[in-house]
Amino acid sequence: MAGVKEKETEGFQDRVVAINRVAKVVKGGRRFSFSALVVVGDGKSRVGFGVGKAGEVPDAIRKASEQAKKSLIHVCQVDGTLPFEVVGRSGASIVNMFPAKSGKGVIAGGAVRTIAELGGIHNIVCKVHGSKNAHNVVRATMDGLKQLVNIREYSQNRGLDPVGLQQLRHQKQQKNKAGLSSSQSEEKINASENATGKAEGETQQGENS
Repeated sequence: MAGVKEKETEGFQDRVVAINRVAKVVKGGRRFSFSALVVVGDGKSRVGFGVGKAGEVPDAIRKASEQAKKSLIHVCQVDGTLPFEVVGRSGASIVNMFPAKSGKGVIAGGAVRTIAELGGIHNIVCKVHGSKNAHNVVRATMDGLKQLVNIREYSQNRGLDPVGLQQLRHQKQQKNKAGLSSSQSEEKINASENATGKAEGETQQGENS
């Protein structure tokens, strides 16, 4: 069973990503219980996830919510989006997350959308590769968000000047744009040359016939 249920307590929102029925084989047979995957966030900058197991669904959700509140992380943001693109991995799941312009919205599905919304990210583009298992996707998304740092923290860790880093990044972006524009123009020239060559060949064949 899977669904999304939402509950708000103490400024945090709880959303149930997945509920599964699990069985434990014992001497007398099987004992069935429920496993709940819950994501908790304040909708601003903190988000976490937890897994709970119990004989009843409400108890499993409560346990997962309590565990999620103990594993909250801070999501680094710049104007409601990511400071840079990042790749999160967990098991066979790979989640690519890209920053987006204002007004783009949350382009993601399933568990990734839930984490982005509860983490306060308003503009992001995500793509999930590999396994679509909810547990792996949630862990991969959290792994990617843990890698995010702002320019000040990055510069302090490397002992560099934040202003110089921003200028260097801007120069690299300009070079990448210039490289893309030049390659696109070359492709257009090659395409036009191929088209003219085909036209000349067709005219010569018509004259010979």
